Formats: sequence, C-alpha cells, structure tokens
Amino acid sequence: MGNKITIGGIEIKSGETRSIDLQLPPLYTHTSVAMPVHVINGKKPGPILFVSAAIHGDEINGVEIIRRLISTETEEMSDIAGTLIAIPVVNVYGFISQSRYLPDRRDLNRSFPGSETGSMAARLAHTFINEIVSKCTHGIDLHTGAIARENLPQIRAGLDTGPNDGLDIRKMACAFNAPVVMNSSKLIDGTLRKAVSNFGIPVLLYEAGEALRFNEVAIRAGVKGVINVMRHLDMLSGGKQCDIYNKPLLATSSAWVRASQSGILRTLMPLGAQINKGDLLGIVSDPFGESEEQLLAPKSGIIIGKSNLPLVHEGEALFHLAHFDNPEDVAEAVGVFQETHSAMETE
Repeated sequence: MGNKITIGGIEIKSGETRSIDLQLPPLYTHTSVAMPVHVINGKKPGPILFVSAAIHGDEINGVEIIRRLISTETEEMSDIAGTLIAIPVVNVYGFISQSRYLPDRRDLNRSFPGSETGSMAARLAHTFINEIVSKCTHGIDLHTGAIARENLPQIRAGLDTGPNDGLDIRKMACAFNAPVVMNSSKLIDGTLRKAVSNFGIPVLLYEAGEALRFNEVAIRAGVKGVINVMRHLDMLSGGKQCDIYNKPLLATSSAWVRASQSGILRTLMPLGAQINKGDLLGIVSDPFGESEEQLLAPKSGIIIGKSNLPLVHEGEALFHLAHFDNPEDVAEAVGVFQETHSAMETE
C-alpha cells in the first residue's frame, strides 16, 4: 500500500489523484480564498515531496513549472512511488494583486512557521506548515528574482545542514542539475527553509528568472529539475546516481556590485557571463553624461543575478557575482545548460 495522506480534512487514498482547495481567511469583501493543492498519491510507498511556488505572489515562473509538471507528465506521474504534493500558489493574496507581499504588507517568507492566532501572514504560514510541510519527507520551493531583477537558474540550499550532515540535500541539489549551486547554510529566521529544517526535511530552493515574467529557459529547467529529483528519490523510474564530488558548479562565495552614484545604467555584460577581475560590467551616468562611473568586477566569477532596470540609486545592487574554484568549467556548464533548454521543444 502507498502513503496515507490527509490534507484539509480530506483523505487522498493510495493510487488517487486529487485537487484540494485549502481554505484560507476570506477577503473583507466576503469573497472566499483557497490555496490550490494538487496531490498525486502513488500506489507504491515512497517519499512525500512537496513542490511549492509563489510564496512571493509575484514570482510566477514556479506556477508554470508546476502546471507543466502535473499536466504534461500525467502518464508517468500516475505510476509514481510515494506522493507528490504540488502547491502552485502559496501566497494566493499576493498572486491575485500581483504583489510580492500579503495585504498586510508582510513578507510570507519571513513569517514561518507562523501562528494560528497571529497576523494574516502568520496564519497562512501556519496553515502551510501544518497541512503540507509536516506531512512531507522532502521539498522543493520555486522562486524568481524580484521585480526588474533577474536570476540565472540556480539552486540554493544548506549543503552542510539537515539529515546526514547535508548529504541528502547535496544529492538532491546535484540531481536537479542547475548550472549553479549556492551553499546558503545560514538560515534566516522566518523563512520556509528555516522552518522546514526543524522537521529534518531536506529542501531545495530553485531561483530563476524575474518576477511577473515567464522565462522559458528557467521554466523548462525547473520542470526537468523537479523530475530529476523525483528520479533520484526513486519516485519515478530511470534515476541514476549523481557524483556530488565531481561537479564544478558549487559557488565558494558571492557578492553584489553596487552603484556608487545615482544615474542611468548601461549594462555591458549579460546574465551568465564569465567575468575576470577588473572587467567592465556597466556604466552609470547622469542624464547629461557629464558624470560617469565605471562598474568593475572586484573579483573573477559568473554573473548569476542582475538588475534589469536602467534607473539606479546610489548603493543599489546591480550585478550579483558568484565565485568558483573553476570558473571556466562553470561558464562552459552555463553555456551548455542554456543551449540545451533553449533547444527543447515548446511545451
């Protein structure tokens, strides 16, 4: 027999696929609000994996990743071992208003594990933790950059924390096969990753693209990455071991290059570019071109994030550089990754 799953008081039996509306506090217009949850409960026992998106309501790439995951792989998913719990829109309130935040202006990803009697954000976080996370063995949380800020597809995870001293997470990160892996073992209070760590659940955070925009390469890579992890966990057939000690993708550190003056940015280097120390990344000038600042790379690395808005203020983060022991190998991997996912057939 497979796993026994109950969400929102509804039991999903072994071998059953079901969509559930997890009730949330209504709007002040008396309009009902529900978090959509799609459960594929396999006939065979196995891991219970949650895949969540739109914890920040304007980060919509993950919504499309989950749609494709559960709609285009129906035949294969119907024979999974274990259970897939897909939550395409966690922050329903922010998603409706195309906002990162909830109506109370709180950041849901700073409100976990939440409280049954707290703020709107706290109550939503409490519901998600108790109805979803507490019943799972593994997790993948899908994110993008903020508005006008784009991220290269990357995995962020605490590679030295969690079960087996982080080995489970390292294997999942390796299996996902993103072009860059960031070791972010320092967990921030209130984040989902910090709350999940208290359950001993290995969880990956996939960052790719920009808020309120679909990025086809990021979406395709996300779908493939989740399926890769499911194969690794033996939820789907065809899994293979990933050599976590022979992957030149792990960043040793990262840092933002910031504007030292306000002005108009002319970007000269694209996302994913390999950068050498001293390379010119862009130029910030005033509207008359009388005062210009050259933005030079303080260290060699790969551009994994950048601002897409040319109008910048002093101190604003413009280029996110990740540093590697073997940047040439990573640059090659990024190129292969982008070419592979750009060439895939349209979903």
